[in-house]
Amino acid sequence: MPLDYATNLDEAIDAAHLPALMTALVHLTGNTHHLKPEWRPAYAPMDRNNIGVPDEEQAIMRAFAKGVITDYLEGRRQPVGDLASEAIRPMMDYITGVDIPSSYLDFLEDELDLMGESSKRPKWETPKLKAAAAKMKVLVIGAGMSGILAAIRLNEAGVGYTVVEKNADVGGTWLENTYPGCRVDSSNHFYSYSFEPNHLWPQHFSTQPVLLKYFQDVAERYDLKKHVRFQTEVEALTFDEARGVWQATLRTPRGTETLEADAVITAVGQLNRPRLPDIEGRDSFKGPAFHSARWDHDVDLTDKRVAVIGTGASAFQFVPEIVGKVGHLEVFQRTPPWCFPTPHYHEDVAEGKKWLLENIPYYDRWYRFWLLWMATDGLLPAVRADPDWTGPATAVSEANQAFRDMIAEILRGQVAGREDLVDKVVPQYPLGGKRALLDNGVWLAALQQPNVDLVTTAISKITPDGLVTDDGVLHEADVIIYGTGFTASKFLSPMKITGKGGIELHQQWAGDPRAYLGMTAPNFPNLFMIYGPNTNIVVNGSIIFFSECSVRYILGCLELLAETGAKTLEVRQDVHDAFNERVDEGNRLMAWGSPNVTSWYKNEAGRVTQNWPFALVDYWRATLKPNPEDFVLKEPATA
Repeated sequence: MPLDYATNLDEAIDAAHLPALMTALVHLTGNTHHLKPEWRPAYAPMDRNNIGVPDEEQAIMRAFAKGVITDYLEGRRQPVGDLASEAIRPMMDYITGVDIPSSYLDFLEDELDLMGESSKRPKWETPKLKAAAAKMKVLVIGAGMSGILAAIRLNEAGVGYTVVEKNADVGGTWLENTYPGCRVDSSNHFYSYSFEPNHLWPQHFSTQPVLLKYFQDVAERYDLKKHVRFQTEVEALTFDEARGVWQATLRTPRGTETLEADAVITAVGQLNRPRLPDIEGRDSFKGPAFHSARWDHDVDLTDKRVAVIGTGASAFQFVPEIVGKVGHLEVFQRTPPWCFPTPHYHEDVAEGKKWLLENIPYYDRWYRFWLLWMATDGLLPAVRADPDWTGPATAVSEANQAFRDMIAEILRGQVAGREDLVDKVVPQYPLGGKRALLDNGVWLAALQQPNVDLVTTAISKITPDGLVTDDGVLHEADVIIYGTGFTASKFLSPMKITGKGGIELHQQWAGDPRAYLGMTAPNFPNLFMIYGPNTNIVVNGSIIFFSECSVRYILGCLELLAETGAKTLEVRQDVHDAFNERVDEGNRLMAWGSPNVTSWYKNEAGRVTQNWPFALVDYWRATLKPNPEDFVLKEPATA
């Protein structure tokens, strides 16, 4: 039921993020007088509800907010969006509780986008650009989050495009992953397109069906499906040097076809091909066995002996969901995950907060802005390595050690009374070395159930009856579930991509994928990657932010072609190499680059191929607009 503000306004304000609400009220009062120093938040680490303002002062703040909102609802105040620039800075400093560095201001103002003028929207307005756009043909591979985004922006620019999707519908990872408990681990009010907010997310971290519906609804709203060829997979891409176009070999329900495009945008993600472990006898098991990303819902786990291999992000979510159903559960763990305390991980969004997001001007913008800031760079210093660190190998700096000690103490507290579990659940690698997971206590609670055993002895082989560990013990099982991740470092597999001179992309990479800004590679003109090498994030930001930056840059490259009349655009080798040297140096100085850590962030040679080691503002700034000097542009071939 919609909230009746007349009787429940107090309830709505109680549910508000109070600093975001006070900031939004500037748009109704027309001044910043109420952003008093004594009301400025001082956030406590790992405690989202503690804004550092005394309760009695918060009561005064709420009373002030109620008065202003009542005036607005009764027509005595009108919202002001176009605030003076000198007002924006103190509003940002207030809501974040810090004096924001000047180098961040243009980035944050662009993300806040109070006037709907974000740099991420293409502006192909001249007759020349419009004419060029009408002639372009772009192939987008994938209709998940990034593919939908690319299609929207191409549509806005007037560029012709076709999306090829291997599945029967849009949604990508949220279509494919249907395991119990599947949900996002970035706050939903930030894990959504900046231009398509959802004020009615049911939970702070929504579940797979809700997320799938969001992306499907966006695709429907922009009428994108008419551009998508479903159940169609790209087997090969071949660059025609003479004509400067790409030839795509498609496997369709009707057979093999060829499609031609001036440019190709890959939007296939990093985590879309399940990885099964190379264990002797894996195929000999006589019972059902499946990967979590291909969950077999026809298998009834009731009272079954279930073996789960892996304790990564997926197992962390589905194990608590199935523990009450199975007869006995054995969880096989190589290394434990670090877990960040997140008490509201499964909580519903209060109805009052939804009402504020939907009805109070600019509250949604400022609430998202606060989430963005908190996820921007706050934890980066704690996972940055100190080259002079002489402490234990379980940390990479003094700050990392302090952060580790705090989280380790919380984990130990969750298994109090189970001394057998303490050493198994507190990681012995630096915090930030691997993907940290959000924790509201259900994971370790599940591992302490009487029908659960956490096994840390390595698996030596799989037999028809179960799994044998290195100590010779046979662990009998009725069902095996693999929570063993994805072939993340095998970017763009299994497509065969042939560029200039017959060079195949995977052969050029030789197991070490690299790209300029994660998007372009030498010898492959007009081929652009979204969520490519070194664009993953570990402790800062949302992958949607990165995708929006990447798509803006890619549209900028297409605009550069349109402006210059060039047919192709190819990154210079020296520019590409210099960028990757900077990235490698940056990753060596992060916890995930530590030589003491092995993870899916690294390739077989130990190089970090996945992660962005710098601040979000650095990627935002680098992708604002392509520099023509970074590329070799070639004119169309003449007859």
